[in-house]
Amino acid sequence: MYLKNLTLLNFKNYSQCETAFSEKVNCFFGKNGSGKTNLLDAIYYMSFCKSNFNSIDTENIKHELDFFVIQGNYSIKDEDYNIYCGVKKDYRKQFKKNKKEYQKLSEHIGLIPLVMISPEDIVLISGGSEERRKYIDSVISQYDKSYLELLINYQKALKHRNKLLKDIFDTKYFDQLSIEIWDEQLSAYGTKIFEIRTEFIKTLIPVFQKYYNYIAENGEIISLNYISQLFEINFLDGLKKSFEKDRIVGYTTFGIHKDDLELNLKGFNIKKIGSQGQQKTYLVALKLAQFDFIKNLKNSKPILLLDDIFDKLDPDRVKQIIKLVANDEFGQIFITDKSEISLMKIFSDNNIEHKVFLVSDGNIIESK
Repeated sequence: MYLKNLTLLNFKNYSQCETAFSEKVNCFFGKNGSGKTNLLDAIYYMSFCKSNFNSIDTENIKHELDFFVIQGNYSIKDEDYNIYCGVKKDYRKQFKKNKKEYQKLSEHIGLIPLVMISPEDIVLISGGSEERRKYIDSVISQYDKSYLELLINYQKALKHRNKLLKDIFDTKYFDQLSIEIWDEQLSAYGTKIFEIRTEFIKTLIPVFQKYYNYIAENGEIISLNYISQLFEINFLDGLKKSFEKDRIVGYTTFGIHKDDLELNLKGFNIKKIGSQGQQKTYLVALKLAQFDFIKNLKNSKPILLLDDIFDKLDPDRVKQIIKLVANDEFGQIFITDKSEISLMKIFSDNNIEHKVFLVSDGNIIESK
């Protein structure tokens, strides 16, 4: 699977451009603010129906205009697909596959598997538990549409239960039957989500360790620990046990919406002891393990986006990453960086097929 070409119209700092890509490695060089990351974000849009950086669609429209269009032609399992995304102010976002519009955007998720690694991933280490849950959920949703439905239904049930708890807090009126109804639904959806998350983390850990060891070359021990209240008590009993506390605070304090992922290096939280280089290596290895996981489940190599990830990494780790992703286990790759000097030497020394593009003020020029 690969992206043949991409057309942008009024997307972020791009007025209009069309670019054809290599099936293997595509490198984009240019100064900060030139549009390198915006290009990768457009490719991300084609997979997930949204920006990786700005959740408000209309804010991705070029300044003072009222619409943008992204269109990509893909080869997926030897079949050609045209994917169209159109966003216009005050209108519903349009997503089309081969000129046929999706009724629900969720129908498109998973068609074009993709993994993006960017400096913003540091939030997985520095941010709260919600960021790490979002990471887990986004990975699983790429290959399991039923999981996405479970999440949606769980959030609906949680919203209803929280409203009941707030009403109890405000009015002191307690409707036992209504609480039990939403407890049953939360338990049904939440238990399945917990089981899927548990299996996902269990499968991810050895692959994650393998990639970290390859990049770091120093044998450091890393680990991922899935933290959930459901390891201690089943869902219904947990809800019943926490009910009095929930009544006092006015919201649900037990459930999979409180889960977390503990990221450790040498047995300690990497946020506390990891250097910038170690943290970045950790995140790159985690995302590459995610790539491997999706590839094996879907029997297809996801597109890999590497957005300015080499800063704070020593030259040996940069070389290891490039050699790794350029091998046959990976498919099409898009790389952005400020300088081409060091990367070009790695490509040349290792005979890696690639295309080079220079990006400047929203213009993309292939370097011959």
